[in-house]
Amino acid sequence: MSIFINKDSKVIVQGITGGEGSKHTARMLHAGTNVVGGVNARKAGTSVTHGEKTLPVYGTVKEAIAETGADVSIVFVPPAFTKDAVVEAIEAEIGLVVVITEGVPVQDSAEFWALAQSKKDADGNQITRIIGPNCPGIITPGESLVGITPANITGKGGVGLVSKSGTLTYQMMYELRDLGFSTAIGIGGDPVIGTTHIDALAAFEADPDTKAIVMIGEIGGDAEERAAEFIKNNVTKPVVGYVAGFTAPEGKTMGHAGAIVSGSAGTAQAKKEALEAAGVKVGKTPSETAHLLREVYPEHEEPSNL
Repeated sequence: MSIFINKDSKVIVQGITGGEGSKHTARMLHAGTNVVGGVNARKAGTSVTHGEKTLPVYGTVKEAIAETGADVSIVFVPPAFTKDAVVEAIEAEIGLVVVITEGVPVQDSAEFWALAQSKKDADGNQITRIIGPNCPGIITPGESLVGITPANITGKGGVGLVSKSGTLTYQMMYELRDLGFSTAIGIGGDPVIGTTHIDALAAFEADPDTKAIVMIGEIGGDAEERAAEFIKNNVTKPVVGYVAGFTAPEGKTMGHAGAIVSGSAGTAQAKKEALEAAGVKVGKTPSETAHLLREVYPEHEEPSNL
């Protein structure tokens, strides 16, 4: 089991012929991802080859879905064209769009987020999930990588990880590589993102193969405080946390566009206190957070080599 993607996910790459799209398509294929094609309106009808696999390039997402049965798209296009690419994927009703691009204007993100929210199926569920923008994507080790996360950090296991930070995602996967991960998801640190901490926490709670959860946040906004409230009321599995930015100066944007502290709102200390009040142990460093996860990880699930 996993959340959002698995070995059966059929992935298309919007921007497959560009430098980043091409490089990471090769890496995703190497990780075992079932990449079935790409989209570039200017190069429709051509193909790209990676090793022994030749992938068709389609003119539109709708055409790619019709021809391949794709249910996931990953977007590797420049910021100026990202909104159009994501809107196209939403209107084609693909199930998941992973937006890697950094520097997407906040208004653009807000517009495609609102469009995705408005598209519901017959049961009232949102049709298209968005992950990102400005994120490393999502990986279910040994099954599927949709993003830029190095696939060789860890294997499959019982830890679920949701993080605002890409580099901290990788570090935490490395720290807990002996336990392994069900799914690791980088949600991005922009002010407007698709999938939230709460979305991932709910999915991990429902996933029988996720035994414990690591949540990484950072300064700015109130997402971590809202996640803490959700954990307190809805999550039964052990959760540990880490909040980046304890030494950040007030009023300065730190790395991510959403990582800015205004007065007492959005500080690392406030987030830490909210999480601890919800019963979440919070580490002062990523390494300490990994140690805390080991302390709460169900003993009968520990690998024999520990």
